[in-house]
Amino acid sequence: MSTPYYVLPSNLMNEGWKTVKEKPKRVKEVNKELEAFGVRVISKYALLGQYDFLNIVEAPNNETIAKVPIDLGSRGTIRIVSMAAIPIDAFLGSAKKR
Repeated sequence: MSTPYYVLPSNLMNEGWKTVKEKPKRVKEVNKELEAFGVRVISKYALLGQYDFLNIVEAPNNETIAKVPIDLGSRGTIRIVSMAAIPIDAFLGSAKKR
């Protein structure tokens, strides 16, 4: 069984935007904080639309990923949504009729 994947769309709050303006590299520094939780960042994107950023990550389980929006969100600078992502081949394999 492979390590579970998750997508983390997020929106910055006012204080978060101030931080990005004053210290743009802070956006990448968050990767180290995620790693401290046991989460590996696969890729990171800035988005145009409903969300500001998207992280695609691996984490050992749901309990680990659940800590991310609680801890980072409690600072008042960002709001994060966490969603499990299933690789398409695994999804199609589970969709086969038995």
